[in-house]
Amino acid sequence: MLKKRIHIFKILTILSIATLCYFPQTMAQQKVQFSQYMFNNLVINPAYAGAEGPLSLTLVNRSQWSGIENAPKTQTFSAHTLFKKKNIGLGLTMVNDKIGVHKNLSILTNYAYHIQTAENSFLSLGLQAGFNNMRSDYASLSGGAMIDPKLYNVNISENFFEAGVGIYFRSPKWDIGLSAPELIPDRILLNDTLSVKLNRANFFLFSKYQITCSDNLEFEPSVMVKYLPGLPFSFDTNINMIYREVLTLGVSYRKSESVDFLFKGQVTNQLELGYVYDYNIGEISKFSNGSHELMVHYHFRYAKTNVASPR
Repeated sequence: MLKKRIHIFKILTILSIATLCYFPQTMAQQKVQFSQYMFNNLVINPAYAGAEGPLSLTLVNRSQWSGIENAPKTQTFSAHTLFKKKNIGLGLTMVNDKIGVHKNLSILTNYAYHIQTAENSFLSLGLQAGFNNMRSDYASLSGGAMIDPKLYNVNISENFFEAGVGIYFRSPKWDIGLSAPELIPDRILLNDTLSVKLNRANFFLFSKYQITCSDNLEFEPSVMVKYLPGLPFSFDTNINMIYREVLTLGVSYRKSESVDFLFKGQVTNQLELGYVYDYNIGEISKFSNGSHELMVHYHFRYAKTNVASPR
């Protein structure tokens, strides 16, 4: 019986390692996924640090693929502010991500330098640096079987240095940014003779355009193209309807994955609340009830006429 359980454990471990190495949706391979990135660009581009002027705080909680056991769950906290006299933006991003037996904690600092190109237009250059702690509890796959620790490194905890770059142009009507938040590949040592190299470099191209229909109504279409070396291009398209700068309703399409429905409300001049429901399409829709994402955004501003912002 014990030999059978050990054999099952071997199979599960091999499958888990294969998932870690090859599938783009695992947290160790691809940067975590969000549906409200257009409201919080700092999570994909360090050059956005300080773009909103005074201190901006954002908290996001995402539960992906509801109804599937051990599906991804992610929490992120970001903060950034502008030092206007020096045209410098500083930021901090913390991401806690869990999928199956894998846990990932990233703490990253962001630096951006803003160059004014016109009266209300800016070109920003950004750098990102920090560390990432990656933990994998393969022992939990054994189902309680006694495994010789000399044969298997069943618990892995590794720390990695992270670095990334970005460039972002913004104007009253049009924004575009290109970023590579994670450039340094990681190598995980599974045992004395086996290691796995993770090519975690992700590239993001994001752009949005504002269409003003009246004093009370605006439309804002956007697109984000995502590229991971060795995999096909992926993309998100979105269009938001903004009513009186208070209520935002939108819909997004994520290639071969989901159709997303967005809501964002301006509760006070400082506080915004956002919610997204991702309706899964394709094969995953047979198993999942969709994904849910909540956002709380607090901006330390008190009167719009007094906000000092590069936007």
